[in-house]
Amino acid sequence: MTEARQKAVRITDTSLRDGSHPMSHQFTAEQVRNVVQALDEAGVPVIEVTHGDGLAGSSIQYGFSKTPEMDLISEAASVCEQARIAALLLPGIGTLKELREAVERGVQILRIATHCTEADISQEHFEIAKEMDLETVGFLMMSHMRPPEDLLEQAKLMESYGADCVYIVDSAGAMLPREAGEKVKVFKENLDTQVGYHAHNNLGVGIGNSLAALEAGADQLDGSLRGLGAGAGNAPTELLAAVLDKMGVETGIDVFKLMDAAEYVIAPMMPFQPMTDRDAITIGYAGVYSTFLLHAKRAGERYGLDPRDLLVELGRREAVAGQEDWIIDVALELAKKKGAA
Repeated sequence: MTEARQKAVRITDTSLRDGSHPMSHQFTAEQVRNVVQALDEAGVPVIEVTHGDGLAGSSIQYGFSKTPEMDLISEAASVCEQARIAALLLPGIGTLKELREAVERGVQILRIATHCTEADISQEHFEIAKEMDLETVGFLMMSHMRPPEDLLEQAKLMESYGADCVYIVDSAGAMLPREAGEKVKVFKENLDTQVGYHAHNNLGVGIGNSLAALEAGADQLDGSLRGLGAGAGNAPTELLAAVLDKMGVETGIDVFKLMDAAEYVIAPMMPFQPMTDRDAITIGYAGVYSTFLLHAKRAGERYGLDPRDLLVELGRREAVAGQEDWIIDVALELAKKKGAA
């Protein structure tokens, strides 16, 4: 681990984006100001602020925001002394209109997210972002679904479009440390861009996966205060910073101030503490999006199935976000097999 001890790593806090999911997208302007100010004072270099599903995510499909996200971006930018504000954009949801306004409101870093096999839909977005002089980050979501070589092909596309960094994103919290390290290693050996890792904690190894990614050469890591994020949450930023500090890894973060931000700023506004309960573990074990959970429970009750069996089967079939209507078809198949048995 000697190399990692000498390596600096950039931390992005995503409490105000990934954390939007458990908050049902109900962040207020005051909450955003308080969180950003605390993160900024603690020395966190990048703070992501958008709807959980990125720019223009506020909708009937993904859930409406309590406060318009552009206003939240403005509030975040207004209290930053040193941190830079990042936004997430999913091609097909966010458009050039939202991107331009987000930049006017203070966004300096754009994180462009696609499914891990669909990087080709991001070319226009990267090119426009570079024309706007933004730092660009590629997000390969659900990266557990493909082997390192397949992911590398997608990462090379993002690199060719202008990505400054490409992230391996464990959206379902399905990876284990060895897998996280192997995928980062392949990226580092074959890309000229920086490499990032975004962990979810559904199997309880969010910190372990982040450290494995670091050991393999990752340049950037994500976290969220108190782990506030989808599923069982993300790697807790304050815990990640403390561990990295003990390892001698340079982050520029004041660990005690970050601990205080988690304890006194974010914790009081959280509706619940994300944790590795039965549902969260099932999501990670099955390797599916957390949005499948409620649909699977309803289908399980309707057809006399354990929703865990249904989710595992959906994971085996590599179901992805947007295919929630497939759950009923799969449930019917499993119910018929169960009846025949």
